[in-house]
Amino acid sequence: MAGFSDPRPPLPEWIVKCYKQLCSHACTSDHREDDLRSIEHEDAIDVLLTDSEFSLEPEDATYALTRLLERGYFYEVGDELRVTTPDEQC
Repeated sequence: MAGFSDPRPPLPEWIVKCYKQLCSHACTSDHREDDLRSIEHEDAIDVLLTDSEFSLEPEDATYALTRLLERGYFYEVGDELRVTTPDEQC
């Protein structure tokens, strides 16, 4: 998401890995025409906590989601996290 003109440093690699893992769990809702890829906030935390590749503490998972939301990788609608660019490969 961060482009060449973005003055912020890139996200740490572990957070990018969290994003890729969450994208792989995001589903396409059958009742929508716009093919939004989303995951429930609580499910996202569970995915990050139970994935053996990460070994994250709950605070780490919350921090990763916060950073991904702040940087625009996801946007939040209610309790749902939606992939900002669903047509891109995560």
